[in-house]
Amino acid sequence: MKILIVLTSHDELGNTGGKTGFWLEELAAPYYRFREAGAQLVLASPKGGQPPLDPKSNEPDFQTDQTRRFETDPEATEALANTVRLDSVAAGDFDAVFYPGGHGPLWDLAEDTVSIRLIETTLHSGKPVGVVCHAPGVLRHTVYEDGTPLVLGRRVTGFANSEEEAVQLTDVVPFLVEDELTRLGGLYSKAGDWQPYVVQDGLLVTGQNPASSAPAADALIALVDKGGV
Repeated sequence: MKILIVLTSHDELGNTGGKTGFWLEELAAPYYRFREAGAQLVLASPKGGQPPLDPKSNEPDFQTDQTRRFETDPEATEALANTVRLDSVAAGDFDAVFYPGGHGPLWDLAEDTVSIRLIETTLHSGKPVGVVCHAPGVLRHTVYEDGTPLVLGRRVTGFANSEEEAVQLTDVVPFLVEDELTRLGGLYSKAGDWQPYVVQDGLLVTGQNPASSAPAADALIALVDKGGV
């Protein structure tokens, strides 16, 4: 099993002067789920090299056993420091693709033509894609071969409007994940704020928030083990 993990390269939190990036738990928890399932992992980002970490995700209140494990794991931190450029990988080389969230992807990966093509190619070839928290936003421009949105008529979830409001970034982000998935015709649903919630529809796995990252990884592994659907 070979899984591609795609991380953001964007570190500016809109015009606030603050920093953003990927959310550590949403990388760390799936990373170890995948490794424990025997997967070979490749980490990629649009610019390659060290992706920006959302500094809030490493504050004590948001640290978990898995984030602490990741930060003290030389192999994991080396892989993170040396992500390959996203435009250097081929969808055909992987059994699945997974996108951790954090606010960063809303600015770069959601608009990145290489990322869009990667998702489309992976799904069209019968392989699963997993996206968690803000990462479902990377689906906004993905389409079927006839041009209709990939999320149209699909059951999906992602970071809820109420969760965005709770972190006081509703007016900062370029778009709201819940609103965008709904606008595109996705059948959006959610659990309570910060509760784990994963939706699988065919080959697409979506998770609502950081707490959903490990179960989303488990769902992706199960799809790979079944050879898709």
